[in-house]
Amino acid sequence: MGQLAVEEKSNEITAIPQLLDQLDLTDVVVTIDAAGCQRNIADEIVSGGGKYVLALKGNQETLHRDVTELFAKLLAEDFGDTPVSRHEEHDDSHGRKEERHYYQIAVPDDFPQREKWVGLKTFGLAIRRCVSGDQETIEHRYYISSLSRHGRRFANCVRDHWSIENKLHWVLDMTFREDESRVRERRLADNLGWLRRLALTLLKQHPGKQSIAMKRRQAGWSLDFLMQVLMREAS
Repeated sequence: MGQLAVEEKSNEITAIPQLLDQLDLTDVVVTIDAAGCQRNIADEIVSGGGKYVLALKGNQETLHRDVTELFAKLLAEDFGDTPVSRHEEHDDSHGRKEERHYYQIAVPDDFPQREKWVGLKTFGLAIRRCVSGDQETIEHRYYISSLSRHGRRFANCVRDHWSIENKLHWVLDMTFREDESRVRERRLADNLGWLRRLALTLLKQHPGKQSIAMKRRQAGWSLDFLMQVLMREAS
């Protein structure tokens, strides 16, 4: 996961290219939320030698509409003669059942916006069905990608993106109480953010079996344990 502080009067769309310029993208698959689904960002990734999987939502209104309509038609006929890569995952724990279905197709040759997106090869759809008690939720997520068709690889990109982001933000909030920070000076807030992430990385790399929260406490209580964390050693 990459991160860059956004200028006061800027936004993600202008910050993402700046972040990409700082990274070695060679043979890397870059996954970005819908805010980063921009033609210049796709161009930046491909120019840097990488591949992309970009979430597609209403901010790309025409493209989003065309892709959703295409998948709706294909799903209605179980894809007919259209080659499709599929992957399924099933989880059942704590009384909650979750199914995830992934579909990936090559961009049709006659698709209207095909030539506008550098490297565009495939469209992807991830359908998540969750049943908890009497409640059922179903959500559809759409993606554009420069990857060739491969159902499992596409599923891994989607799942890993959300897993990393959700786990990171949850730990930063629950363990480091980041959301409770009242620091408003931009440079200080940025530096503290980087320090929290560095601390989290070091704690995760420590081979001990304790939780992140317990390791953090022990690092504050014991200089010996703190040195173990910094040196990635276990007692």
